[in-house]
Amino acid sequence: MEKALIIGASGGIGQAVCKYLKGQGADVTTLSRSADGFDLTDPDGVHRTLDKISGPFNLIFVASGALEINGAEPEKTLRTLAAQAMMDQFALNAVGPALILSHASRLLPRDRRAVFAVLSARVGSIGDNRLGGWVSYRASKAAVNQIVHTGAIELARTHKQAICVTLHPGTVKTEFTRKYLGRHPAVSPDTAAANLMSVIQRLTPEDTGGFYDWAGKPVPW
Repeated sequence: MEKALIIGASGGIGQAVCKYLKGQGADVTTLSRSADGFDLTDPDGVHRTLDKISGPFNLIFVASGALEINGAEPEKTLRTLAAQAMMDQFALNAVGPALILSHASRLLPRDRRAVFAVLSARVGSIGDNRLGGWVSYRASKAAVNQIVHTGAIELARTHKQAICVTLHPGTVKTEFTRKYLGRHPAVSPDTAAANLMSVIQRLTPEDTGGFYDWAGKPVPW
């Protein structure tokens, strides 16, 4: 990687990805809400900030996201569904990445390989959903998968070597997941970052539009 833009760089995975890339000698530009006031739920602010950034970037990595927003935990049943909580999930986990993606054609090079990657989650897979629950979070991740797939189709018309994907990092030990790990095996952010970067490095333009896990295996839609 020569030049990278990391969105959500202050989170557990975002920080680890930045650390990994800098260790590889990459020129890393970072944006986050805590460090820069970069709020994915503020469309005007997103556009103002990105309009001031000049690429091209070999990698744009969107690591932002949340499982709980304003104290609203993932639903255990449809009976606890709250409209505002669902809209909050979509604003951050789906609309936010879509706003970033709307700048990709300008920020990615047209003459060489480049990757636009968004963190998704296996629970956003419709085909893999056997437990139910977590309606708003699941739906927002399913939505971002569709957004990125659609963006990949459009980008391929002008950026022949661009690769636009969503990635499932596995279960990672971060503040994001602390309350929900239970007995699930989990990896450190550094391990997750190394896994994700390994997948990104192996992707080809033929893989664009896909949804892949931390080992590079396709995840069902």
